Amino acid sequence: MISLTAINDLLFDSFETHRVLVVAPLRVARDTWPEELGKWEHLSDLQFSVAVGTEAERKAALGKQADIHIINRENVQWLIEDSGVPWQWDMVVIDELSSFKSHQSKRFRSLMRVRPKVRRIVGLTGTPSSNGLMDLWAEFRLLDMGRRLGRFIGQYRADYFVSDKRNGQVIFSYKPLPGAEKRIYAKIADITISMKSADHLTMPELVNSEYSVLLSDGERERYEEMKRDLILQLPDGEITVANAAALSGKLCQMANGAVYSDDGKTSYIHDRKLDALEDIIEAASGKPLLVAYWFKHDLERVSARLKARHIPFAKLDTAESIRGWNKGEVPVALIHPASVGHGLNLQSGGRHLVWFGLTWSLELYQQTVARLWRQGQQAETVVVQHIVAKDTIDERILKSLSEKDSTQSALIEAVKANL
Repeated sequence: MISLTAINDLLFDSFETHRVLVVAPLRVARDTWPEELGKWEHLSDLQFSVAVGTEAERKAALGKQADIHIINRENVQWLIEDSGVPWQWDMVVIDELSSFKSHQSKRFRSLMRVRPKVRRIVGLTGTPSSNGLMDLWAEFRLLDMGRRLGRFIGQYRADYFVSDKRNGQVIFSYKPLPGAEKRIYAKIADITISMKSADHLTMPELVNSEYSVLLSDGERERYEEMKRDLILQLPDGEITVANAAALSGKLCQMANGAVYSDDGKTSYIHDRKLDALEDIIEAASGKPLLVAYWFKHDLERVSARLKARHIPFAKLDTAESIRGWNKGEVPVALIHPASVGHGLNLQSGGRHLVWFGLTWSLELYQQTVARLWRQGQQAETVVVQHIVAKDTIDERILKSLSEKDSTQSALIEAVKANL
């Protein structure tokens, strides 16, 4: 709403802007921006067009006379390079700027091609550097074309970082030089504003809790065998792990209750987390629950359990299902952090989030929690429950998230420690 109000003023008050392009994640572009435009009376004069869907639908939407065109970030390259639509926007708003943090991505390179034609650009994100300060270079390269952090990533690395993990001439990671963080923040301070909701709004209390489950002796032995030998013999296949990162994924799956074998089949391990989820749903006494899963077999097993218990549920992956949740019509909603973790307004549907499967990504974790713990949440308390398998990698992931350690090294070190 703040961005739209600024756009409204720039278009019709100061006349500094003539046509605006909003780039956002698919569901946010399709649902959230149009919803906000229809929610506020002072924005009623803004004409907008949403360019998502098939190529024909996108071209038709872009051809409409509108003050604001809204497109999903996956189609930025298509718009600039393949659509044949002339560039006509003098202002760009990038919702979830962090999705442009890779300077090697096609969407970043495409947008940089037309960046000189854009007079005003705004980036919005709640997680600008979820994987460290290196993320900031590409984001600010888009914003100021390299004036503050340099035009080249090599220059940025040399000025603020030193090589960390390496093998001969091959450098795997960098760490900031002493004082680099303050110097970077000083460079970008004049075009950056950071506002925490809790500092400016009356936010509901955020309560985090753990629901611990214990594996049986047999289930524990399978888990330990995977850690110890990097290989697990199962009746229906053999699972091999080539490196620590892959092993982490296998251990996370096993903690959740199932694991993919080398041929892609799912091997059952335990139902401990399913039983815990059922207990949590029963304790909620009909109040809506948002359940975050990570692996496809998590979704399949949770869905099967809910169907068997005749518990109504929906996967939040369509505009209709999201509307149903926000209207209070969905008792249990299943979400994947990577698909609904950014930008969607889900706070109207409930106040209780359950993590069935955890993620190493601090960005996706924080963004998913922020779907409920945000402005507009009417409840006094938002509850986030984590179903954690005791003495497994779950505990290390939760510790890493609580310490705000989102780096790849946290994942690798956790696996090494387990081994």
